[in-house]
Amino acid sequence: MDIDPPDTSSTPSHLEIKNALYARCASLPSETIFSQHDLLDLNIVPDNDVKLLQQYTVDLTKEGLFKVFNKNGRACWRVVKKDDAQKYKSLASEEAIVYSYIESAGREGIWSRILRSRSGLHMTVMSRCLKVLEGKNYIKQIKTVKFPNRKTYMLAGLQPSEDVTGGPFYTDGVLDDEFVHQMANWTERYIVGRSWYQHSSDQNHAPHISKRKTSKQHESSKEEAELRRSSALKLSSSSTGREPTKKSSMSLLPFPPGYTGYPTVAEITRAVNTSQVSQVMMKEAEMKQLLDILVWDGRIEKMQFGDGYKAIRQAALAVMSGRREQDNDVLTEGGERREEGGSALTEAPCGRCPVMALCEEDGPVSARTCEYFAEWLKV
Repeated sequence: MDIDPPDTSSTPSHLEIKNALYARCASLPSETIFSQHDLLDLNIVPDNDVKLLQQYTVDLTKEGLFKVFNKNGRACWRVVKKDDAQKYKSLASEEAIVYSYIESAGREGIWSRILRSRSGLHMTVMSRCLKVLEGKNYIKQIKTVKFPNRKTYMLAGLQPSEDVTGGPFYTDGVLDDEFVHQMANWTERYIVGRSWYQHSSDQNHAPHISKRKTSKQHESSKEEAELRRSSALKLSSSSTGREPTKKSSMSLLPFPPGYTGYPTVAEITRAVNTSQVSQVMMKEAEMKQLLDILVWDGRIEKMQFGDGYKAIRQAALAVMSGRREQDNDVLTEGGERREEGGSALTEAPCGRCPVMALCEEDGPVSARTCEYFAEWLKV
């Protein structure tokens, strides 16, 4: 009696299971690391046989489709794209070693000295490998902001991270002074419009703003500040650059107590992105760096209470007069030019007191008898 052989037509072959395992792993995020249990949980290996799984992983590793890692003393695997695996097959052993270390560096890149130390290759051999990889357009040399003189390499298809390029304020690793200057001036003008109220002395009909306000008058809306800012910028853009006369001398008045319209980092960032003054979308962290520069330059100050920023009075006068030609160029209320910018300290009499060394309690000069304070408080 003849015995028919078992029907194996429905049983997947070794190659089919291996391809199915790779396809399932490749469908997940590329940075996923698979342990042995993770691969078994995919329910692709028949009967979750560990020996069969070992055969599949060994074959995929030999083909360059799996890369082995050691995580917590256990073997793990990461999927390699077929295009990248094909690159490894076309490379010599030394070139593959160099390429693997550059690939592992990601968007940060790797310094040539560190690459030589990790690969253990001679300088001549490594230089030849780098030249071959660059010739095949597999890698590229980049310039970092922190170390511009170092030779740093990364994969040709990747874009350097912001830590490498320096963010939007750098172009090809070099600080873009013109862009920084443009962004700083625009940001300062925006903060000025939300920090001060402008009026001219020839406007005799202008209402006097008292320092004492009712509770309703304390609440100045951001919409009012925006309207005042728009009129201030319009006046600044139409300025002829001539010295203002006494009849049209300009002064700035602070907003009343309780005013909550001082812009925060988030508001300034949204305003910059909405205005399209920058071709790239700015982030809050990047705008915070720019605001710190303006604070250090004495053009704005961080509010003591809250997260808002306020423009320094003398810097605001320069902006509203249309005379902001240089970062340190400010005006007095009479329209005269000062060589240095003011700050929160220098606006107070003590910041520029010529007899500061003689000032002490019960001394020839003191805060009680200071004539500079009396003049300053009249402002």
